Order: sequence, then structure tokens, then C-alpha cells
Amino acid sequence: MKSLSISRRDFMKDCIAGVSAFLGSGLVSKSVSADENKRPNIVLIVSDDHGLDAVGCYGNPVIRTPNLDGLAGEGVRFTNAFCTTASCSASRSVILTGMYNHANGQYGHQHSFHHFVSFPNIKSLPVLLTEAGYRTGRVGKYHVAPDEVYKFDVALQANSRSPVDMAEKCRAFVAADDDRPLFLYFCTSDPHRGGGRVESLPEKPDRFGNRPQGYPGIKEVKYKPEDVIVPPFLPDTPECRAELAQYYQSVSRVDQGVGKLLSVLKDVGKYDNTVVIYISDNGVAFPGAKTTLYEPGMRLPCIVRDPKQKKKGIACDALINYADLAPTILDFAGGRSDKAEFQGRSFRSVLETEHPKGWDTTFASHTFHEITMYYPMRVVRRRKYKLIWNIAHGLEYPFASDLWAASTWQATLRRGDKYYGKRTVEAYIHRPKFELYDLENDPHEINNLANNPKYAKVLGEMKEQLKAFQKRTKDPWIVKWEYE
Repeated sequence: MKSLSISRRDFMKDCIAGVSAFLGSGLVSKSVSADENKRPNIVLIVSDDHGLDAVGCYGNPVIRTPNLDGLAGEGVRFTNAFCTTASCSASRSVILTGMYNHANGQYGHQHSFHHFVSFPNIKSLPVLLTEAGYRTGRVGKYHVAPDEVYKFDVALQANSRSPVDMAEKCRAFVAADDDRPLFLYFCTSDPHRGGGRVESLPEKPDRFGNRPQGYPGIKEVKYKPEDVIVPPFLPDTPECRAELAQYYQSVSRVDQGVGKLLSVLKDVGKYDNTVVIYISDNGVAFPGAKTTLYEPGMRLPCIVRDPKQKKKGIACDALINYADLAPTILDFAGGRSDKAEFQGRSFRSVLETEHPKGWDTTFASHTFHEITMYYPMRVVRRRKYKLIWNIAHGLEYPFASDLWAASTWQATLRRGDKYYGKRTVEAYIHRPKFELYDLENDPHEINNLANNPKYAKVLGEMKEQLKAFQKRTKDPWIVKWEYE
């Protein structure tokens, strides 16, 4: 197995190469578009199910993501950024409200019969930005409701599996002759599972949106299964490698879309006054990541490029989460945060600090994915220790339909394997009430310390932290401490 570690020297070398690729490809600004004192344009890019495991600047030497690497070279790469719930709709509601989903009402999926929606009194980020004098537009995956809460000025139409097409469809909105700064919410459907199976391959992997005819403007980057890096939470099997190769191809398509969007900003002279943020809604769509609050599900890429930033190409180890995004973006915009009930806080002040103080604890809250997948979990995560409270621990852990059908998981069941990655199948399906991990000595979260008397004090302290978090964020599930 190839290592995912990367030295600071190699990271800087890759970032410089990425930036050079920007400059060498002709994607340079035609003109300086705005006075330095003008409020910045803001672009928030959200990919779908892109894990920390598949980005070059985060240490994967196989995946080709030159545009994301170049963006990191111009800004800051957060190494401890977390979604608060590893599920599409719920996570996006947190991103756009600055509130945990147990507080904004978007407990799970919005679409079809799942029918979860946010409370009507919520004041979301696009609404706050409109009030602050921004023009707002969205393109691609939306997946939250109702529209009155998540109201954008413009909803652009494009194929969300074709991020280059998405970028081109944004050109007129970005280039509009309008004195107001812009906020663009750019959401790809890649690298989510979908598109059927590759029947021509013996492992029959999911396509992850890849198709034989490709997509206009995309130069498909294909990977050999033997070359991919199997992260420790997954089994190193032919089925898994075949699916990871498809996943990598989809990620590289996202990267090309990012490059195209940046080139559009440069073509119209707005790149020099635009804050660009890249995140994923949750971890990769494999059992053990997406829908779980284990590290592969919630620890994700977060790259922020502020044009006014003086220290570039740095890594910041602050523990931030997606409830912090809306207040951070509003901070950039100069909007009034007192109009919203943010439960996160702006991390704008730490963008140029590698080891900031006061950012050492974060929280997570998951309740549903699909309507049939009730499994509430609450998490407090410090630098060293992590506590997961499985509120409905008497239930078997529920599977998302696409993860259950994945050839990687089905092959594990078919062979009767005891282990799935480093965790046993039994431990994955049946979980205890509390899971306490020492992340420094057990980064893969295998050795549960919750019943170890040596850690009783740590367990007690973190339970109290969790209760205080639930009280502060008005979590209805706080009653489960008393009733169950």
C-alpha cells in the first residue's frame, strides 16, 4: 500500500507546480477588476462525496487535481475541517445556515419521499447576503428546502455531472455589468455514485458518473485499479480498487470544472477580487465514510483562497466545521451576523495562522440520511480524543441504499469476510452506546476506550461537553440522556 504522507517540501513543490499550471495555461487575469477596498466576490464550491483521501495537495500522490492543488498554493489548506453530518441534504443545510441540522430542521434528505425541510423562520446565507447588497446565484446540486428559506436571486441550469458546462453556464452571471459583488454557490454532482455499473469489468464497479462518451470540455483522466491508494478504512480487494479507480476519474472531472470556473473569473476580470472556497459535503460514498461520523466521513478537504491573503500555500490545523462557513462568508461580505442565529463562528481571522489557539474542539450531529435510516449520533472531537454517542445503539447501523449495493460491500458479504478494512463487519453494524477513541494512538478508530476505567475521567468530561453543546444548540435529542 502506498503512503498518503507528504512532506512540507513536496507539498510546496506541488503547490508551486499547480500555480505554474494556472499561469502557463493562459488563465491569467485580463485586468485588475476591482479596487482593493471593494467588498470581495465570493464563490463557494461544494463537491458531492469527495473525501480527504483523493486530493493531491492533501497527500495523495496518484490522484491528479492540479487546479485544487494550485488553489491551495494561493491560499490556505485546512487540515482539520469537518462536516457536522455526513449526509448530502443535512450537510448542505448546515453550510447554508451556520446551524446544526438538528436546529435548522433539515434532519435528512430533502428529495422525494424523504421530505425533510428546514424550519420556515431560518435566515439562510443567500438571504443574508442579498440583504448585505450581494447578488446571489446557484448552479448544480441544490438538495435543500424550502425555496423561501434558501432563496437565491438566480438559479442557473446546467448538467451537474459536467462541471465544465456548469462553469460556462455561470459566465453571464459572473460577467454581468452590475456594481454589486456576487456570491456564487457552485455544486457538482461528482464524485457521487451513479450512472450504473461498468459491466465490461469483472468487478462491475459503480461508474461514479463516468460515461463512455465523456462530457463536453472534459479530458477524462482514467486510473488503473492497481495504481489507486486504498485508504485503511476500506478493504484492499479487486472490487474496491475498481470502484476507487472510477471515483478518482470523477474527482479529476471536478478538478477540471474548478479550473474552468477560475478561468471564467479571470477572463471577466474578477478573479483578483474573489474569495474562493472549496469543500465537499461529506466523505466518499463507501461504507465506513459517508453517513458515518468516523473520520473518513466527516474530515474533509477545505481550501480557502483570499486574494488579500499575504501568507499563501500554508496549512492551518484549526478544528473548524461547516457550521462555521456561513458566518465566515458573511464576515468576508461585511454583512450583519446579528440577523442570523449562527451556531458556528467565523474562522476568517485564522486564515494566515498555521496553529491558531482556541480552535481545539469541534462537534457533529447526525440524525437521518434517507428517511428509513434513523440513527442519531452526536460527537465531540478534540485534537486527541473523540467521543461518539450512538443514541439509537440498540438498532443495527442502517445502510444508504447505494452503499449497500456497492460491489465493494457486496463482495465482502459474498466472501463472508470478517473484516471490512481495519474494522470488523460486526463492529460496523452493531455499535455500542459510546465510542471513545485516542486519535493520536488510534487514528483509525478501532480501539474503543469507553469501558476502560483508565479513561473514565476523559469519558465523563466529554459527555458533559456534549450535553453543553446540545443545550447551547437547542438539540431536541438532549432528552435521550434522561429517557433512555
